[in-house]
Amino acid sequence: MKKINWGILGYASIAKESGIPAILDSKHSHLYALASQDEEEIQEARIKEPFDQIYGSYEELLEDRDVHAVYIPLPNSLHKEWTVKALEKGKHVLCEKPLGLTEDEVVHMMKRAEEQDRLLMEGFMYRYTPRIQKVMEIVDSGVLGETRHIDASFRFMMEEEGDIRMDKDLGGGALYDVGSYGVNFLTLLMKKEPISILGTKKVEEGVDVQSTVLFEYENGVTAVIHSGFNSFEKNEAEIIGTQGRLVIPDPFLYNDGTITLHLEGKKEDIYVEPCEKFTEEFEDFSVSILDGKLPLLSLAETRMNARILDRIFAVI
Repeated sequence: MKKINWGILGYASIAKESGIPAILDSKHSHLYALASQDEEEIQEARIKEPFDQIYGSYEELLEDRDVHAVYIPLPNSLHKEWTVKALEKGKHVLCEKPLGLTEDEVVHMMKRAEEQDRLLMEGFMYRYTPRIQKVMEIVDSGVLGETRHIDASFRFMMEEEGDIRMDKDLGGGALYDVGSYGVNFLTLLMKKEPISILGTKKVEEGVDVQSTVLFEYENGVTAVIHSGFNSFEKNEAEIIGTQGRLVIPDPFLYNDGTITLHLEGKKEDIYVEPCEKFTEEFEDFSVSILDGKLPLLSLAETRMNARILDRIFAVI
């Protein structure tokens, strides 16, 4: 069986806890190389992880011709630089969200991927869950009627001192970190941009720690996304139509449990199976490379979401 040799830039928490286990579980993926600029992280990785190669610089990893694809879990502000460098070295790239801090950054990366004939995808693992697949099945069935309103919340209490998500220079802030999920969810459902955006935010240490954004679409649909680092956790979405509504607990992190469909005089709890969402993401990307097909998340969608985020930051 052919496998894709993966290289990882940085030994970040998400790489340790999710990316590495996912690559090990993916049938068409091989955990090949790690690059870290931190000697303690390198020593930790040598003990804990079965890498074939470990490099002390990102450049060294990108020079390795046996690396087929690169996973980038670096701070947001470094996504463009290292995605472009990886593409220019002939690597396919799976980069954690947000792919870029602006639409211009995303367009630059898209052009490089096209020029190098390499796959590039923004990592939104929640899109691979049976929960989201069931949500789309219900919406597409028409049982909710015409969509009238969508609500999505993703917030939690940021308690760790020195978290890079609170660093403006590293592309921190709740909108990039968790609000981007709400934007992605709205685009998945609406397939278009809103005609108007309003919003408000609270800023601490130079980054948004709380925001509420209102969207209006040309067909009269409204939507609200809430994101934040400063409250008790909430991860929930709701879709309201003319004939029913769908309540979706934990749409962005977890993947088993129930979603609840409310219709006239009827309430139905629908169980959704668990899955290894990161494994599914890496498997899809690896198979896409091997089979010459496109992965689940398109760059056109990523660009639209980056443009929407630009518009949000312009009004809040």
